[in-house]
Amino acid sequence: MALLMSCIMSFVITLFNVGFIENVLFIWLKAWAFAFVVAFPTINLVAPVVNKLVKIVVTNNQ
Repeated sequence: MALLMSCIMSFVITLFNVGFIENVLFIWLKAWAFAFVVAFPTINLVAPVVNKLVKIVVTNNQ
């Protein structure tokens, strides 16, 4: 999930910020590497909390 999400978001944000320029692929890959380094540990920290919240909401609505 971290890999795909960081890929998509970094690509969209890179295009938004610099547009379709000559070296956009290099800029995007650099941004993607940084985004993944942030996204992977974030997902590992946040996922258990989100799972608990979803379980509470689903249990209360049944």
